[in-house]
Amino acid sequence: MRVLKKFALALLALVLGLVAMVAVNTWRHGSRQLEVPPAERIALDEAGLARRLAGSLRFKTISTHDNADASADQFDGLHAYLRQSYPKVFGTLKLEQVGRSLLLTWPGTDATAPPVAWMAHQDVVPIAPGTEGNWAAPPFDGVVRDGFVWGRGSWDDKGNLIAQLEAVEQLLGQGFQPRRTLYLVFGHDEEVGGIHGAKAIAELLQSRNVRLDYVLDEGLLITDGVMPGLKAPAALIGIAEKGYLSVGLSVTASPGHSSMPPARGGSAIAMMSAALQRLENDQMPAAIRGVAREMFETIAPEMSGFQRVALSNLWLFGPVVQKQLERGASTNAMMRTTTALTIVNAGSKDNVLPGRADATVNFRLLPGDTREGLMAHVNSHTHAVDERFELTQLPGSSEPSPISPTAAPAYQRLNRTVREVFPGTLVAPGLMIGATDSRHFQAISDHIYRFSPVRATPEDLPRFHGTNERIAIANLADMVRFYRRLLSADLTP
Repeated sequence: MRVLKKFALALLALVLGLVAMVAVNTWRHGSRQLEVPPAERIALDEAGLARRLAGSLRFKTISTHDNADASADQFDGLHAYLRQSYPKVFGTLKLEQVGRSLLLTWPGTDATAPPVAWMAHQDVVPIAPGTEGNWAAPPFDGVVRDGFVWGRGSWDDKGNLIAQLEAVEQLLGQGFQPRRTLYLVFGHDEEVGGIHGAKAIAELLQSRNVRLDYVLDEGLLITDGVMPGLKAPAALIGIAEKGYLSVGLSVTASPGHSSMPPARGGSAIAMMSAALQRLENDQMPAAIRGVAREMFETIAPEMSGFQRVALSNLWLFGPVVQKQLERGASTNAMMRTTTALTIVNAGSKDNVLPGRADATVNFRLLPGDTREGLMAHVNSHTHAVDERFELTQLPGSSEPSPISPTAAPAYQRLNRTVREVFPGTLVAPGLMIGATDSRHFQAISDHIYRFSPVRATPEDLPRFHGTNERIAIANLADMVRFYRRLLSADLTP
């Protein structure tokens, strides 16, 4: 009995000690948010701003893999429209056209200060066939209605492009000149890889020995009501982006009549199905590490209830938190290299066994993983089914980007500007799970950040590349205020 009592007391002491440790650790993780006063809210011609964005949406600047000149007349029309809409920008800044991408240079007053680049892209994705009638306003009519600008590209990414031009046009009208030289980089093929646009511009700047202090491209957003346990809006600044790899799988088997199929699992379709099932079931491991860990550690002190306790004590609750995060598509993508089965082709007639089956699997690589490692992963899983599998690394692949530091002055400047222009908004680093044009600038800058100053609610997210894309006029105006503040506040070394 005495032994049981001692055991119970020891167990109680252990539990109390653990509770105390968790409580202290939670309290010790204080807020990491910068304390800054709100910036003066500048009055803008919001109606004119909305009209100018709407006008840009009427050009169907759709980029395609197959034909770089497919929408040439639309890009040329957009360029003429921008020159007309922003006469000070195009009359003052140096303009260079690379393909149908635009490079605008605004010289700074301090020749010793490293320049910066702001990026946006002119091209848009097409409308999914058969969904045109589901739009509340025709996708290329550029409609201004109910406090929104409606149309393909209003959010991705002509909103950013117009906001940047508006900010520069207004500052030029006030006689302002930046301390650092500013490059405006407006690609024309971001949606299909940026090879002829942003990549060519990056190579041009590199040939001129340009080294950028920072690059700011489209990316993560100001989310409101998206993160459970977080009441305040959260601005996530992408400090890295995932890599991209599509792998083609092919396997051959003896063709024949469907009345005499081979032994179970011996057909091309069966082998391909088994290989894809293996890749789907045994994906790359997940972990709360790197960018994801830094993001959660930054946000944890701002959360309430158990979410704050758990995220402040990942050493204890890590497995529970990870399991929960793996259930959500976006949070799962932050923790692992994802596997997506995207294309399968086999057979041409219902009574003929095909002699070949093909498939494509798309991977988005987490920083720390490599294309070489992924190819080995795919090889082991396919060859476990059959040695006849052939693998092809498809064009357009890229390694994960380096992680840009949050301690850098450039990140802190972005952090401060968000807090000034969007008071009460939390700022944290994040991982960009898609690909952006900024990846082509890694050779000329160590500080690449992916952030769009766009407020988004859960209702807004499906509109991205989807139906009824739109942006609130008030939101668009705040984007202009953000870019103006970011540029005008950088006046001292």
